[in-house]
Amino acid sequence: MAATVSNMWRVVRFSRNVASLHANIRRRTISRTSIQSARFISTEERQQESDLVVSYVEAGEDTGEDLGQIIVLAINRPTVRNALGKNIVGLFIDAINSAKFDKRVRTLILRSAVPGIFCAGADLKERVKMAPNEVAPFVAKARGIMSELENLPMPVIAALDGGAYGGGLEMALACDIRIASTTAKMGLTETKLAIIPGAGGTQRLPRIIGKGRAKEMIFTGRVIDGEQAEGIGLVNYAVKQNEEGTAAYKRALEMAKEICSNGPIGVKMTKVAINKGSEVDLQSGLAIEEMCYAQTIPTKDRLIALKAFADKKRPIFIGE
Repeated sequence: MAATVSNMWRVVRFSRNVASLHANIRRRTISRTSIQSARFISTEERQQESDLVVSYVEAGEDTGEDLGQIIVLAINRPTVRNALGKNIVGLFIDAINSAKFDKRVRTLILRSAVPGIFCAGADLKERVKMAPNEVAPFVAKARGIMSELENLPMPVIAALDGGAYGGGLEMALACDIRIASTTAKMGLTETKLAIIPGAGGTQRLPRIIGKGRAKEMIFTGRVIDGEQAEGIGLVNYAVKQNEEGTAAYKRALEMAKEICSNGPIGVKMTKVAINKGSEVDLQSGLAIEEMCYAQTIPTKDRLIALKAFADKKRPIFIGE
């Protein structure tokens, strides 16, 4: 575990030279062509590049404190209700890889830039044009996005201000925390198409709401609203929607800022301890917790917290 964390920080230091070039950028679009040599980009390509909008929020913007950044990934495919196609899957991979090694990023929020919809699932118009031998690789890549989201070192919050169906809900299930508006609809509806959830839904949903409720939702393909989802533990909070249609995102941003005020290494190690520990027996889980705790002892942040406590001041952590 110690070696793994050490290697992670080496990669972080190496990547800072690149990340610092973007430190003051508050909003940008991630493109798979961005690292290629400059060339003419067609109108269609520009539209595809904006399928996923990436922006950064200073976590301490309300107080002026340096609390790191919150990265916001906003799905932006209004013409297909934010459906997941080949292009946006590639953009997600780029964005997640960028966030993974950025030391400034302490929390990630996944949301929609399109009012009334989070994600409608797979792009069926694109899917119907795929040859049978193309479908499995695409689903595997989409499944990989869910795992990459789940395994990010920082907390990931899904803000559901609109419908999340099929792969859209599966993406939210891969996040650490889910916040929905009371009017948001969600469901794993794949059985209505004579298939099954293929991006982790059959595995993550039972772990979150229990086997019985998960089977009922998937067998029936039933769609529920935010209030019902909160009642069965599918989402952490269901908040009343506002006129702008951004209530879940605003609540997610509040929570992200609250998380960012805590020690980032402690938060990351907590995520590892819970995620890995919950997959094994209790004694093994306790051993994982002990190893994760050990990673926090030699950090500068722990000393900063102790000094701040002695001085009766609020600690400002540096992530070291």
